[in-house]
Amino acid sequence: MTTESGDTERLRRWRLALGEAAEDSTGSLSSADDNAMDAALAALYDTAPGDGTAPRTAGLGASAPRVARWLGDIRTYFPTSVVQVMQRDAVDRLGLTRLLLEPEMLEAVEPDVHLVGTLLSLNRVMPETTKATARTVVEKVVREIEERIAQHTRTAVTGALDRSSRTSNPKLRDIDWDRTIRANLAHYLPEHRTVVPEKLVGYGRRSQAVKRDVVLAVDQSGSMASSVVYASVFAAVLASMRALRTSLVVFDTAVVDLTDKLTDPVDVLFGTQLGGGTDINRAIAYSRSLITRPADSLFVLISDLYEGGIRAEMLSRIREMLAAGVQVVVLLALSDDGAPSFDRDNAAALAELGVPAFACTPDRFPELLAVALERGDIGRWSQTG
Repeated sequence: MTTESGDTERLRRWRLALGEAAEDSTGSLSSADDNAMDAALAALYDTAPGDGTAPRTAGLGASAPRVARWLGDIRTYFPTSVVQVMQRDAVDRLGLTRLLLEPEMLEAVEPDVHLVGTLLSLNRVMPETTKATARTVVEKVVREIEERIAQHTRTAVTGALDRSSRTSNPKLRDIDWDRTIRANLAHYLPEHRTVVPEKLVGYGRRSQAVKRDVVLAVDQSGSMASSVVYASVFAAVLASMRALRTSLVVFDTAVVDLTDKLTDPVDVLFGTQLGGGTDINRAIAYSRSLITRPADSLFVLISDLYEGGIRAEMLSRIREMLAAGVQVVVLLALSDDGAPSFDRDNAAALAELGVPAFACTPDRFPELLAVALERGDIGRWSQTG
């Protein structure tokens, strides 16, 4: 690209980013496609944030056909990642949530995790004519997430469970020869060109018995929408593994046990109700009742820790779980949304109990599960990467 063409492209991009007000400095747009892109951007970003009733120069208004055309335009002129951002901004800035209750709108949008969260928050007010379309949208996103994380999760968890059952006195057929050789390299005899295996490494006999109990408690307040989506998919994947007994509870001021829906994460998500208050203490109390083998149990609390219940009891129940031998993990978020807002006082109180609270991305969650199931140092792990 020549210097002149590079300057022209930079001015074009600035013109699209800043809008018509910058035209005196950047020059006008020359192509029909650029003008169409500019119109789509102006309809969204040249409108005052809020309910869309106070436009400065443009806007989508409340017209469903106009919104449908706009959705089509942005999908034509922008890549999928940009389309998803613009859709979220349209919902936030222009108050278009109610239009998502119309089937034709849902058919036009680009599905993503944030859209799923919005639909789930509308679940109780969604008309029957829209529910089938909404379910299709949710299912598409869920299957994409499942495809992305399922194999990694199963591999990480299976490896952790196998390592936890390793024995130093295996039967011949259970010897892990690769690890045995590595463990005995110091006993290599050059004259015999062999290793003397003073220490055998192997695995305990595999069985169909459940090796670990996993209980996930997920805060379904509105700010946790993405975390609810990811946690539901992970719970369904874990529930498919016979070596684990997986339970899933979601909570606001009430607690709902969705374990019986784990065969289909879409059913799980439509069993949630995003929004409302938060009673973490009650959720922990219910989760504790599901744990019958503390020493073989992992409890994962996913919450921003803004407690509407009894804080002292919440911390006391965590303390009791730890004393009983339960491995406890607290995640402030399970999403790709960046640094979350959370209650720092409660996070600090948990840290004093030896339970660090931190956010985790979906891609790293399988590794976290593996560390937790092996009873590794969660705090140290959270500081890496």
